[in-house]
Amino acid sequence: MDTEFQYREAISPGEMNSLRASVGFRQIDPRQLEAGLRGSAGIAAVYAGETAAGMARLIWDGGGVALITDVLVRPEYRGLGLEQELIERLLGFLRGQLRPGFGIQVDVRAFSGQAGLYEAMGFQVSTIERRGTPMHICLTDRIELTDARFGPCGHGGA
Repeated sequence: MDTEFQYREAISPGEMNSLRASVGFRQIDPRQLEAGLRGSAGIAAVYAGETAAGMARLIWDGGGVALITDVLVRPEYRGLGLEQELIERLLGFLRGQLRPGFGIQVDVRAFSGQAGLYEAMGFQVSTIERRGTPMHICLTDRIELTDARFGPCGHGGA
């Protein structure tokens, strides 16, 4: 593939939903995506022409806890190093925030064979003994909003 890529620090909710669909994730209401994008500490997006080829998003509390999430690359652009570059851009931002004595714990979720890539970048597999048991709750009253891979979520709404 002889494609020229451009990196940006923003992505639209529509482009994000398109990326989500390309990897088999459910669509999210654009208003909710917009709020999430606005609340992110950083966004790394890569484009092939005008098409969003991939993205990653950083959630950071401004202190010692960060999460890299929504690491999405269209299947046709996988294996080109885009995912690693997106994550490196977000890690570079965090490294720039470090001061003497500071430390930032950065978490990422590995799906579909991503664990090897993340380990090669320095991430460590979390163990229950070191980090506790990962858990989640889905706050919704509409069961069709859940991702099939997680199964039905409880009704955490009011």
